[in-house]
Amino acid sequence: MKEQRPRTAAEIAEVVQGNLYGDPATMICGIASIEEARSGDITFAESPRFLETAQRSMASAILAPLSAVSSGDSKVVIGVENPRLAFAQLLDLFAPEVYATRGVHPTVVIGSDLQYGELVSIGAQSVIGENVKLGKNVTIHPLCYIGDNVEIGNDTVIFPHVTLLHGTRIGSRTIIHSGTVVGADGFGYMMVGGQHRKVPQIGTVLVGDDVEIGANCTIDRAKTGVTSIGEGSKLDNLVHIAHNCQIGKHCLIVAQVGLAGGVHVGDYSVFAGQSGAVEQAHIGTRSVVAGRGVVVGEIPEGSFVSGFPARPHKEMMRQQAAQARVPDLIKKMRELEKRLGELEKEKPSA
Repeated sequence: MKEQRPRTAAEIAEVVQGNLYGDPATMICGIASIEEARSGDITFAESPRFLETAQRSMASAILAPLSAVSSGDSKVVIGVENPRLAFAQLLDLFAPEVYATRGVHPTVVIGSDLQYGELVSIGAQSVIGENVKLGKNVTIHPLCYIGDNVEIGNDTVIFPHVTLLHGTRIGSRTIIHSGTVVGADGFGYMMVGGQHRKVPQIGTVLVGDDVEIGANCTIDRAKTGVTSIGEGSKLDNLVHIAHNCQIGKHCLIVAQVGLAGGVHVGDYSVFAGQSGAVEQAHIGTRSVVAGRGVVVGEIPEGSFVSGFPARPHKEMMRQQAAQARVPDLIKKMRELEKRLGELEKEKPSA
């Protein structure tokens, strides 16, 4: 369990590998924004302008860019090359650990042939199916459903009310937040005799290592084969990944994104909020789809697209700028028509 205690400015400087200016024995009890900081807190100043504001705050210490720090600062200052990274390190340092008692709660329902490593925790009233394999230090919070033949890697955390349906495989050090369902049937139907006939979905879902999946996401199993989420990828809340999608490594999928069946997303790509892709679309590596953009077809590596259908962002901006001028053009055209009519009236008859 992570030890929660005050730390000296010297200890914090060592954690973030920064240069310390001021009293190294200053005690730091927490981390806060400039507006909310109180005595005993360390705050974050991203630029010289914010550093001046932070100096006037109640904070006991400031994390700031190394280039902006001077020895004459009135507060304790820790200068670092990358303030955002250092701030994230301190957030992790001071964050309270979500503690779960190790072991299996007596109310858990367990199927046959459960295999699990040391330091596993399974919370109250969870249901574990048959032939489930859990790695070391896996945490399953209360009220989860883990279906038959599910595999979960080491150090993975499953929050309450998560459903992992049969055959799902989850990597190591992955986090799945409440309300998420992994492995539901893909949306597959065919019209037969005037009715929608369900097409069986017999594939599975593979979630890689170091993935984080937000609350209330849905990741559907493949029709055949695998729906996959690559290692290091992060999904925000309310994301839908349809059957047979292939999400690459270290992708960012922001809230309310919907990807239709068979979409392929290259490594390090980003889908901004409320964007999406139609069936079988292909997104090249290191591409960005702007908010509410919808990819139709294929976009090449390194693209930045927006709109529906998504096209290069600069092109979309020019189009929108042109559309904004249309009312003025219509007004001018009507004025010209009116003037032309007046000229026709003034024209002497032959």
